[in-house]
Amino acid sequence: MENLVNEKNSFERIFSLFERKLEELGAPLPSVSLIAAEDNDPYRILASTIISLRTRDAVTLSASMRLFESFPDIKSLKEGDISKIEEAIKPAGFYRRKAQQLKTIARIIYDEYGGKVPDDIDKLMELPGVGIKTASLVLNLGYGIDAICVDCHVHQIANRLGWVDTSSPEETEKVMRKILPRRYWIPLNEMLVRYGQHVCLPVSPLCSSCPADADCPKKGVASHR
Repeated sequence: MENLVNEKNSFERIFSLFERKLEELGAPLPSVSLIAAEDNDPYRILASTIISLRTRDAVTLSASMRLFESFPDIKSLKEGDISKIEEAIKPAGFYRRKAQQLKTIARIIYDEYGGKVPDDIDKLMELPGVGIKTASLVLNLGYGIDAICVDCHVHQIANRLGWVDTSSPEETEKVMRKILPRRYWIPLNEMLVRYGQHVCLPVSPLCSSCPADADCPKKGVASHR
């Protein structure tokens, strides 16, 4: 496999540049990171990540807080009334489906794992609604286990920088696992999600304010500001 990373877009350099820019902007942490910052509870991280899918950060945070207020642990969620779970996470996208997934997940974890969220990626991905992104984030933030979490921001920015040449987040995850130094596995998602929300926007990114602008190949960028 050709290594597309060079000195100008090296991981160390880009992480350093992006960290300084985010600090300058005072960019807040993503919702799941904010939740994890309280106590790194794998249950809270798992539930809030499921809620976050196709849902804005502010909605994710408020919906998650309502859920945890009524259902603070796996047991209470397992025994909870589905209509109350739905009401707690509304208006998150697809909230009815997510409520059913959360209740089913709680039952499986309580019955099969003694109420403890698994710390194994394969077991996590057997849970309904849990893909590699969600499983990796639970391992990262809940257990401090190295895993690469690739969402739409990570996939898009990694391609724009020329780190990878891939067509899906799943493919990006596989390539990044081969080329990304392990010390960056956990911080990768939080860093690029924040950068994608505030600078390297999905549409018309703010390249003129990006410290890596001169060296970024901007792969796939149709227009920028």
